[in-house]
Formats: sequence, C-alpha cells, structure tokens
Amino acid sequence: MTQDLFRLDSYLTDCSATVTAIGAQGIVLDRTVFYPMGGGQAGDAGVLVITTGTHAGREITITDTRKGKDAEGRFTSDICHLPAAPVDAGTPLPLAVGDGVSARIDWQRRHRLMRFHTTTHLLCHLVPQLVNGCSITPDYARLDFNMTEPLDKDALTTGIAALVAAGHGVTIGAISDAELDANPGLVKSMSVQPPRGSGSIRTVRIGGALQIDLQPCGGTHVANTSEIGAVVVTRIEKKSASTRRVVLGFAA
Repeated sequence: MTQDLFRLDSYLTDCSATVTAIGAQGIVLDRTVFYPMGGGQAGDAGVLVITTGTHAGREITITDTRKGKDAEGRFTSDICHLPAAPVDAGTPLPLAVGDGVSARIDWQRRHRLMRFHTTTHLLCHLVPQLVNGCSITPDYARLDFNMTEPLDKDALTTGIAALVAAGHGVTIGAISDAELDANPGLVKSMSVQPPRGSGSIRTVRIGGALQIDLQPCGGTHVANTSEIGAVVVTRIEKKSASTRRVVLGFAA
C-alpha cells in the first residue's frame, strides 16, 4: 500500500519515501506526492532522488504515474512510478527495495493540471448536465456533456472568467457511502463512479455559503478559483447526437 499524500495536500511537491517494490509496472514507494492517472487526470511526472546507499544523489526521471494492478487486472493500493527507461527493457536501475528516495513532482506541470481540473468543476456549474467523458492534461482539458442543446463558446469563457475573478474557495471534504446514496445528484459523471467501501468518499467543494459545485473527486485542485488564471474555451464539438464536447486551454 502506498500512502497518497497528495489527497490531503495538493501543494506538496516532495516527500521522503522508501522503495517497497520494483517491477514491470514501475517503482512502488511506501508514500508519495505523485498523483496516479485517474478520474480523467493525467499522472504526475518528476524525479526520484536516491538518498541512501552507494547511488545516493542520483536521479531517476519519472515520466508517468499509474495505479498498480493485480494479476486479474484489478487496481490495487500501490502507486507505480514509471521511469523513463522501463524496468523490463533491460536497463538496470541504480535502485533496490529498501532504498530511500526523495520523490519530487514536476510542480509546473502539476499546477497546470490543478488549474484545469478545478476549471472542469466550474464547467459543471455552468453546464448542469451529466458528464460522459473527461480528459485533463497539462496542455488542455475537455469535458463531454450528455446533452443535445448547443453551447456558446464565448458565453462559457465569460462565465469561467467571472467565477475565477470571484475568488471562490476550494475545499476538500468527505461524505459517507450512505450520504452519497441519499444525494445521487452529487455524482456528475456517467462513466466513473466514486470508490465505495472505505467508509469515506473524498469530495471537492467550490464556494462557501454560495456553493458553486460539490462532487466526489479524487483529483488535485487549486485552493481558490482566482489561482486558475486565464482559461478559455477553445472549441465546442458535437461528438454525437447526444454529446457536446467542451475543450479548455490557457489563454495566449
């Protein structure tokens, strides 16, 4: 099991950790600040700096982070850090189980992901329809809405700008399975359901008394909408008779 420090604090950029496994899926640590791909959000990149042994000081470039899987393909509680040179490609890593490392994310890349992810929640407020697809990358983000009505690119860009300028706080909370069952409308996604069974489901709320959005979410977010900056709707596509895609980008 990897302790996921980013769940409690999206602004952590590094942590000390111990290597618990090395294999074809990547490098597993006992704790990490690296977010694994999930919920539409891309996995983190960065470096692992070796802190113990004869290779202390050497860096291993991490290009992606994924959730571990068991032999049946089911997700596990491990978080796998994918090195630039795959472990199974014949290139030995200067690393062994039990070694200490400093795990450091590419903060500029992460912050772009945080800004985009929070903007997608603002979009859910502006377009109150179910979502049937999502992708959040460092360069763009998109949401696919289950709807037939047309959307106006300029109106959505203006709406996002107003919510950003208002400086709404973004807070992390939790609800129980029973509370979610009593409020099914909190789930905005048609394709991804929040994980159940742990007794607590992580939520992201935008706005205080004036609630802008509240939904289950495991991703990383900024602390205030003002931190998003200039994000615009770059295009709107009709993907099918019942799907409208909204694509976001950073203003030039």
